[in-house]
Amino acid sequence: MDKKSYIYHLTMSDLSKIIKFATELNEKSTDGLPPVDQWNPEHCGDIGMEIKRDGTWYYMGTPIGRKRIVKLFSRILRKEDDNTYVLVTPVEKVLINVEDAPFIATYVEIMGEGKELNLKFNTNVDDTIVASKDYPIRVVINKKTNEPSPYILIRRNLEAKISRSVFYELIEIAEHFNDKFGVWSGGTFFPFSNSKDVIIDE
Repeated sequence: MDKKSYIYHLTMSDLSKIIKFATELNEKSTDGLPPVDQWNPEHCGDIGMEIKRDGTWYYMGTPIGRKRIVKLFSRILRKEDDNTYVLVTPVEKVLINVEDAPFIATYVEIMGEGKELNLKFNTNVDDTIVASKDYPIRVVINKKTNEPSPYILIRRNLEAKISRSVFYELIEIAEHFNDKFGVWSGGTFFPFSNSKDVIIDE
């Protein structure tokens, strides 16, 4: 076996072990979220896992097409204090490169209106969350292009990038409050920008 084949064999073996662990851990977890923050295994390697900007998961340069596997991995994903991401089990952890945010908010259900509004988001890995003080929306403005990048906290310290189509829906219901332009949800106002920076097309 040459060196390239040997490395491929090792990474495939590691991936199989992670899938096995993720399956077992999720079956034992009543809410589908294993307690990854409690696990501190020593081993940490890199087996070529990556989440692209559009939310697609890759392994060794190839998209992972099976959503069931992606969902399993998403449940054992953790963001470290140094802002790196890992897939973690009680016995090992492996690095995973994340280009932007690990998840994508692909749908929003708009319930209520005004200050009583609740925004229920769904992600590409089937997480569901209502934006609130505990699950805030934030918008980062690119200083060069002025393009907004909106995010919502999903769980632990993991965020979803709000898709362009969903953000357009939020813009449609946004309002001005305390010199800010944004939306209400869960009793909290989430600003997108200063009111003076908003241009409304006639």
